[in-house]
Amino acid sequence: MASRRHWHLSFLSAVVGAALLAACGGGDEPVVETPTGSGPSGAPTTAGTFTRLVSFGDSLSDLGTYAPATSLTGNGAPPFFGGRFTTNAYNTYDSASQQSTATMYPEIVAGALGLVITPAEVGFAGKSVKCPVATAVPALAGTCTGYGQGGAKVTNPIGIGNDGKNGAALTVPVVTQVANHLARFGNFTANDLVLIFAGSNDVLYQHGAYMQIAALVGADLAAGRITEAQAAENIDAARAGALNEMKNVARQLGALVKNEIVGKGAKYVAVMNIADISGTPYGGAQSADNKAFLQKMSAEFNSWVVDSLTDVPVRIYDSSAGFAAITADPASFGITNVTVPACDAAKIAVITGGKVLDGSSPFCNATPGAPFNGIRTGADVNTWLFADGVHPTTGGQRALGGAVLANLRAWGWIAP
Repeated sequence: MASRRHWHLSFLSAVVGAALLAACGGGDEPVVETPTGSGPSGAPTTAGTFTRLVSFGDSLSDLGTYAPATSLTGNGAPPFFGGRFTTNAYNTYDSASQQSTATMYPEIVAGALGLVITPAEVGFAGKSVKCPVATAVPALAGTCTGYGQGGAKVTNPIGIGNDGKNGAALTVPVVTQVANHLARFGNFTANDLVLIFAGSNDVLYQHGAYMQIAALVGADLAAGRITEAQAAENIDAARAGALNEMKNVARQLGALVKNEIVGKGAKYVAVMNIADISGTPYGGAQSADNKAFLQKMSAEFNSWVVDSLTDVPVRIYDSSAGFAAITADPASFGITNVTVPACDAAKIAVITGGKVLDGSSPFCNATPGAPFNGIRTGADVNTWLFADGVHPTTGGQRALGGAVLANLRAWGWIAP
């Protein structure tokens, strides 16, 4: 069956991560500016009356943007066996939203509040449909506020999997996601619960660029074209440049939240920092030097997010601390595996006729006995944390959704 399909999937290997290149170690850590801001203040302390959940971000909150890439008929039409960056489900396929119903954390939060959230846009390869649920159920047109897209960065439209020309991934950046929402609705309201989860792709992109530079420097050093001192200097410069970009992107995110979200009427706004990507299976596959720098980049972004939101009336959900707690003591969270992806790259390669070789989770389906099941033998999507190199399973998404809800209660935004 897979061999007869025409898969439009060139972007997927890049979505999970850049190619792992061998890199040499650098010299001393670069000297970078230190954030000094105290962080947000003045956010609400009383419960909101929420009528809408609005979610911005990347693959971790993507409600199925690229589902057409997993069309069973291979022509971009439903039914789709995947499309979400997790362990997808097919048996519960929803004909209204035309998506796998593997639940993502914004849907978990929305459901707990009695709300509905659906994808703002679905498509790939330069073609997309805005608010697709409205076609099947016009009454749900106002629910298309799930703007997150796999591969999306904070401000740069050329995200992971999008080459700027023929890239299959839409990668609409967060700044444009917000602009699209304002164009549709005019503003935010005090009855909106706004969640922003972005920055991981900026880290992955810059880290991939750093690894490529480090590999070139290592090759030049091995060939005798540069000295050890020159190699160390070049590595330090590459690190400084990547860290500076983390600072810039975090500041851009802070300005966006302040001016275009809070400044346009939002009262209940939660900004999520990013988990330490070095603790993912993708990070675990890096050299020791690359892994350490990946950790530093993640921390640098998070520090500047706090700084950039100084005195802005929002709350920060510390997903980095939550992820660290799970990986440090998984059993206390009901997790049994935090190192091995639940999706089987070899099975997915067969399912996609050899088009997807890295086990990318949008092509991973957990439906037992189905010919498109891509779960690793023995894996449990409820107790294994990772679907692929960087994305959580449905069990991981439930843990994330539950943690967000716990914070909303602790902040007084929803009832205990």
